[in-house]
Amino acid sequence: MSEKIGKTWWPDAAALVAFAALTLALVRGHLLDLDQWVADWAFAHQPAPVYWTARVFNYLGQGGQVLMPVTLILTGVLFWRTRSVRALLPFMVTFALTYCTIGPMKVYFDRAAPKFPLENRTVMFNPDASGTLSMSYPSGHVVNTLVWFAVIGLLLAMLLRRDLSRREWLLLRVAPVVIVFVTTVYTGFHWLTDSIAALFLGFVLVRVLGRIPWGLRSDPGAGAHHPAQGQVGGEDHQVGA
Repeated sequence: MSEKIGKTWWPDAAALVAFAALTLALVRGHLLDLDQWVADWAFAHQPAPVYWTARVFNYLGQGGQVLMPVTLILTGVLFWRTRSVRALLPFMVTFALTYCTIGPMKVYFDRAAPKFPLENRTVMFNPDASGTLSMSYPSGHVVNTLVWFAVIGLLLAMLLRRDLSRREWLLLRVAPVVIVFVTTVYTGFHWLTDSIAALFLGFVLVRVLGRIPWGLRSDPGAGAHHPAQGQVGGEDHQVGA
């Protein structure tokens, strides 16, 4: 467990309150005009080169096709190096946590996506919404980016046997979230408020993962000459660290 995360609960509570407040506002019909205005602007400013570039970068938030396979590869390498089943836990727990939160919420809130051919597609609990375009709230891409890149960062720290540098942390934990947030809204896959809600939810999930004592440890500053072979020893790294 990250000691810093373990001692502070107010960020988690604040994010949950913000998520609940935003959800309640949308249910009561607030912010829907803002969502529609942003979506209309995006649809009116989509030259092909810009749009398809955004589509490609949006794959950074694709859980099943990109993030999970990458995490599985890193997990396999860490398992081979440590010969410990603990190396499998970050992937397994993260998969279960996201599967039990994002999916049910999308089904429950039943909000159509901006591309859905309905006049009232911005509303929550939309009786006319159906299919994959009816599961817009919250944005799974944004949540996936926050959560899975955090786990990827943990696994990389284990494999590199050191903490990530500030630049590496920004490139791995911040840049993908910004890119996916912008491209998800710009391409019309999700409403603006879908992605904002996903930031709150993803933040909470990352904090939950950061409180778990994985039992995975690394050797900060260890070079290629380090004698450790059968295990990873040294400083404990956490998802939310």
